[in-house]
Amino acid sequence: LTTLKGLPLSYNRDLQEDKEPLFDALDQVGLGCRALAGLVTTLVFDTEAMRRAADVPTLAAVDLAEWLVERKVPFRTAHGIVGGLVRDALDSGAPLADLVRASPELGPEAAELLEPGVASTRRRSAGGAGRSAVDAQLERFARQLELVSGRLDGR
Repeated sequence: LTTLKGLPLSYNRDLQEDKEPLFDALDQVGLGCRALAGLVTTLVFDTEAMRRAADVPTLAAVDLAEWLVERKVPFRTAHGIVGGLVRDALDSGAPLADLVRASPELGPEAAELLEPGVASTRRRSAGGAGRSAVDAQLERFARQLELVSGRLDGR
């Protein structure tokens, strides 16, 4: 009783007032979860448009620079070479692959990096876009989902 009599005069968050923000937050989170559930159940992906967007040759410019670095070219130099080729391709409208094939520093072997789907397969590290990395992420997510579902079912 001694503790309760001092609450309204000092902290001014008596045993009821501190609950209202919590309940409001729970209501807001509930609304957000319902909206998100509606979004997820009606979500449609245009996978063909995604594939086309992912295979734009200029997106593989980093792969071209990395290819040069793997061949002991300093990154600054590699960046300059690839940046110049991308600029030339954009300015002239010529396909980047043609410019890469004709480049003395790169050539036909490097031009293969610009083929559709090749760039993403090179991203094999954790969190990368390569198939093996994506499969590992999906496995990990499935295990986590199973664990959380088990905890919720046990309630």
